[in-house]
Amino acid sequence: MAPRATTSLWRGNWITQLRIATGLILFTYALIHFLNIGLGLFSPAAQDAMQDARKLFNRSVIGTVIVYGAFITHAILALNALAGRGTLRMPLREAVQLAFGITIPFFLITHMIFTRGAHEVFDVNDDYGYLIGLIWGSASAWTQTGLLLLVWIHGCIGLHVWLRGQRWWRRSQPVLIGLAVLIPGFALAGFVAEGRRLKTLFADPVQGQQLLAQFNWPDGQAFSTMIAWKELGLTLTWALLGLCLLIFAARWVLRRRSSVSIDYVDGPRIRAPKGLTLLEMSRERGVPHTSLCGGKGRCTTCRVLIEDGGETLGPPAPAEARSLAAVGAPPGTRLACQIRPTEPLTVFRVFQPDGTRRRAHASQGEERRLAILFLDMRGFTARTTGQLPYDVVFLLNRFFDAIVPAITQAGGTVDKYLGDGLLAVFEAADEKRSAQAALQAAAGIGAGLDQFNTRLAAEGGDPVRIGVGVHLGEIVLGEIGAGRAPRTIIGDAVNTTSRLEAKTKDLGVPLLITKAVLSSAGVPADGLVFETLSLRGVAQPVDALALAEFSQMDALLKR
Repeated sequence: MAPRATTSLWRGNWITQLRIATGLILFTYALIHFLNIGLGLFSPAAQDAMQDARKLFNRSVIGTVIVYGAFITHAILALNALAGRGTLRMPLREAVQLAFGITIPFFLITHMIFTRGAHEVFDVNDDYGYLIGLIWGSASAWTQTGLLLLVWIHGCIGLHVWLRGQRWWRRSQPVLIGLAVLIPGFALAGFVAEGRRLKTLFADPVQGQQLLAQFNWPDGQAFSTMIAWKELGLTLTWALLGLCLLIFAARWVLRRRSSVSIDYVDGPRIRAPKGLTLLEMSRERGVPHTSLCGGKGRCTTCRVLIEDGGETLGPPAPAEARSLAAVGAPPGTRLACQIRPTEPLTVFRVFQPDGTRRRAHASQGEERRLAILFLDMRGFTARTTGQLPYDVVFLLNRFFDAIVPAITQAGGTVDKYLGDGLLAVFEAADEKRSAQAALQAAAGIGAGLDQFNTRLAAEGGDPVRIGVGVHLGEIVLGEIGAGRAPRTIIGDAVNTTSRLEAKTKDLGVPLLITKAVLSSAGVPADGLVFETLSLRGVAQPVDALALAEFSQMDALLKR
């Protein structure tokens, strides 16, 4: 099964997936186009050569269908989304992307008519020299520069929203930000360099006539025809936009005729028009509601627990059900961006944004498949009964000083201390290295415990016994809590590991390691005897290897 980090990129219904796919096609086309323009900074010949190579695809039937089909589909989906919105209240990022997306066709129509249209109808050689020479020194040069920036910013915002949940994307952001600034700058520099060169050539009567012949420059009648096409195209675009706004306005008026009451647990009670999604209701009434993907049903950060009124909602659509299943959402969980309440609801927002400040992305959570380790000291209460608080704290600190280095040296971190125990997580580039680190830590903990007990024996104290559970599964990492919240982990895998550690007491062993850890670490299972354990609060039985001694870890790691 593919890791969640990969499958999460394609969550959502087919409309969302089609919008992503067409957006990627257009972004790739724009990226190559801008790099091609930038080559004019170095050599007109290189610029023309790359354009000729691009035209082998762009001007083919397949290329035309792919590129223009992606553009038309993307535009239709955008207009449909605009007409179908329940409210125009939205985060600034969404507003900027929407405004740029609406503006792009008005500039792009002129570009398409005077390049591809001129080539197909009037046999114009629409190389970059023709286009740049056509607009250089006119107002069109500024509008086409604006088009370049609009397309690039719109695409970068969409790409960032799509990929920002990926760890590799966040690690690469300094480089990506640099490229996001460099690429349009490179394109504009090539445009300016080529424009100045062509201006000089056109100023020369002989060379100017040669260029006109080379490009098969359109005559006055051709220009008049293309200007008429442009006006028609702009009129149709305005009409489509006006139709979408008219549909939006009509739906807005109809919705205002009826409303529904929504109670937020630990939040306000609102009344909002029926027909909106719950996320749109939150935004309409100013209720903070997290949504990283902008309400497309992919990120699941807008999910809510329906505490009352859930029976009035229809069952989740397949796309919503897949997204909820991917994060192991409990029964009664729904995506606020997908449900449209028609009856009163009481809901709990699983991810509640800080109402006073904008948190960093880490507070929104990151889904990873990692190894975690739960450890607990046996008989701690009986051992410390009657001791002074100082002695209790001193014992615990000595104990943790003995075993925690094994965790940190293996690459793990202690997520939290739980009195006489701890929870550790092993963040690594992939689950294999995470699992291997957890096994190394378990072996090191055994060695550290032996040394600690040797010192206790020398002081006349009884040895300390522990129970350790090691498991690997899907977890969520994020800053959880009010104010300066610490980064911590949550998820079903954490509960499984805790129950696994508790099971060591029932089995009379110090260590249980799930089959998932060994499999991910590449440890052969041949000859190993696994216990099938039913753990309280865990839906499915878990296969785990029980070790009677920590010293058995050495042989296990050498398999």
